[in-house]
Amino acid sequence: MLALTLKPLPLDSGAIEEQATFGILTVRANGRCLTEGVAPDASELLPGPRVSGYDIAEWLAWNRWRLLWEARPGEYSGHEWAFSHCLSSIGGGYVWPNIEISSDGVRAVVTSAPTIDRAPGLYRYVGAPTFEVISATELEVAIGDFVRSTLALLERAKVADTNLHRIWCDLERQQEDADASRLRRLEARLGQDPDEIAASQLRPVMDEAGVLGIDAVEELAADAGARRTTAVLSTKELIDTAHTAGWDARPQDAAELRANDHTPAFGEVAAWRLGGAAAQALRRQEALDGQPIDNIRLSVLAGTQATALMGGDMRPSPLSFVLAANGHTWVALRSKWETGRRFDLARLLGDRLLGHHGQLLPATRAYTYRQKAQRAFAAELLCPYDAVCEFLGRDRSEERCDEAARHFNVSPLAISSLLLNNDGLDTAASGGAPLPRPIW
Repeated sequence: MLALTLKPLPLDSGAIEEQATFGILTVRANGRCLTEGVAPDASELLPGPRVSGYDIAEWLAWNRWRLLWEARPGEYSGHEWAFSHCLSSIGGGYVWPNIEISSDGVRAVVTSAPTIDRAPGLYRYVGAPTFEVISATELEVAIGDFVRSTLALLERAKVADTNLHRIWCDLERQQEDADASRLRRLEARLGQDPDEIAASQLRPVMDEAGVLGIDAVEELAADAGARRTTAVLSTKELIDTAHTAGWDARPQDAAELRANDHTPAFGEVAAWRLGGAAAQALRRQEALDGQPIDNIRLSVLAGTQATALMGGDMRPSPLSFVLAANGHTWVALRSKWETGRRFDLARLLGDRLLGHHGQLLPATRAYTYRQKAQRAFAAELLCPYDAVCEFLGRDRSEERCDEAARHFNVSPLAISSLLLNNDGLDTAASGGAPLPRPIW
């Protein structure tokens, strides 16, 4: 659960909106206070800084779509992403919390850190570095509650027709209009502010959603956003790629999970748990134990031919996908390396087993919930965590991890990421220092 609250305090100067909404800001996530600190004029620990509630409400309202739907980019997120996801970027002369909010569309991570700069005369945040996981729905509710409470303070002070009023009024209209909501979500997936992209540019993307399905197109948009572009692949481009870089696929011949293998529902648990559970269920069903999966077995499970994993001299694909069009189904794999192609084919198998169907199943570079679940499935299917730990024993050296990668026919990065993700999450669960962000 996330809660942003403001304890009003008097303010005799500044803009009228600022005076009406000034107070002590407190941010709590799952019961943990993320804004505790020390003020230069106070001797005791305070629950939060004195700030303008209007400024943060306006920031939350303007960035709402991106906070809820823009997946975090790769290792380097950049300043533009930070402006829409980090409270410290709000400005206005206040010392805002070192809090970052990122969502994969299903779950959100609220990350906080203490003040590093100990400049005198400023509020200093003293909480330990941490991250708290909440649902995207809880984030949406927290934003709405805080904005509405700020609007109530403005109304009490007889302050009307502010920019916050206009932004929130537009938001409420968009939420009631299904087409407008889809457009805003696509903008956010692309990493763009509202109306930053011309409607004429977004309309063809919406038309593609009518062909490929809105879920698939949103994944393509998130992939484009992760690559810092607004160009979303069209159906024609995907078909052309399938003809030049694709292989025949027969999804009807691919593996299916038995109904009695109960895995969590999509969105019910963290993406890495969902993907891992589905992979474990498939391994049990296929009696794979902890053994490596060779190319022939993997291709049979995925409903394609083993030669697809070798690549050959075919033109590279901009992303990995399964596409059904014109009475035919293809699989295209992005990597030119065998280990990368194996991993992406396993991702596409996992995507279908996790309940996704339609003309297009994409495996992209984005960090949406769906893509994270795919990666976790592929990792657990190709190099199960328990089997990797048994192979490594007590030796976690780079050389031994490379041997494990060769044994399971995956990349060394897959092994190191698998260990970092699972070991780090175990550490966090036991009360140790948590990972800033899981890999998968």
